[in-house]
Amino acid sequence: MNIRQRVGSDLPRYFIASLIALGIDTAVLSIGLRLLHLSLHWAATAGFCAGALVAYALSVRWVFQRRTLAHHPGIEFLTFVAIGVAGLGVTQAVLWLGVIQLHLLPEMVKLAAAALTFAFNYLVRKGLLFASARRTAASITEHTA
Repeated sequence: MNIRQRVGSDLPRYFIASLIALGIDTAVLSIGLRLLHLSLHWAATAGFCAGALVAYALSVRWVFQRRTLAHHPGIEFLTFVAIGVAGLGVTQAVLWLGVIQLHLLPEMVKLAAAALTFAFNYLVRKGLLFASARRTAASITEHTA
């Protein structure tokens, strides 16, 4: 199986799952701000958590067929969220570079950051969490040998 077949087969579902999670994240943020009168910090945190839960649930039930840590769902979920937080770091770095350093239009930089973050999250999650156990074990063995 070539790289296009391995990556491409679940990429459209991951994209849809990410859009659904973003919608939930944004809805929870808006409800927190507008109806519950939470601070931006708490509303954004609640939105991020809700979006992460939805993205994880869709990823393990619909997007990916293989789960490296299926027998350790707590570790799997924490790793999934940690990758999302790392993706947030990618977004912040791209925004800093584009807006602060290069003085580009923030909305355009945000679009570029979203694309890079999506790719980062997908590739890292696919490689660490949703690879076949045999391939992951072989990779670990190769790197430790």
